[in-house]
Amino acid sequence: METSFLEKDIKVFYVTATSFPEGVLTAHEQLHNMVPFSTKRGYFGISRPENGEGIVYKAATEETFHGEAEQYKCDTLILKKGKYVQIIVKNYVKDIASIGKAFDKLREQPGLDPQGYCVEWYLNDKDVKCMIRLEK
Repeated sequence: METSFLEKDIKVFYVTATSFPEGVLTAHEQLHNMVPFSTKRGYFGISRPENGEGIVYKAATEETFHGEAEQYKCDTLILKKGKYVQIIVKNYVKDIASIGKAFDKLREQPGLDPQGYCVEWYLNDKDVKCMIRLEK
């Protein structure tokens, strides 16, 4: 486990999964059907408990130009700059559950931002950076 620093806010737009974890794959498929794949943008899975209704999951991508989210009729959120605790999961497709296990370990760390998200940052088609923002 290590820490990293996100130098600037990242504005993303997203498709919300209808359920968690069952609807996660469908949300990513909907996002990728809507937005052409590009190596010039980041792809994310963003989740946290919301409204007392359990975990809400969003399949997201980085906005590459102003107004792109509106073009696709999607809501946006900001991944805040700052210090994050992280674990990189290699070959996650061979063991999808390894992502959840990584977040279990990360959530045990002291000083997490209580308003932060569990962020999956897909580095390529095999590796994902699991990260949670620290309060300070």
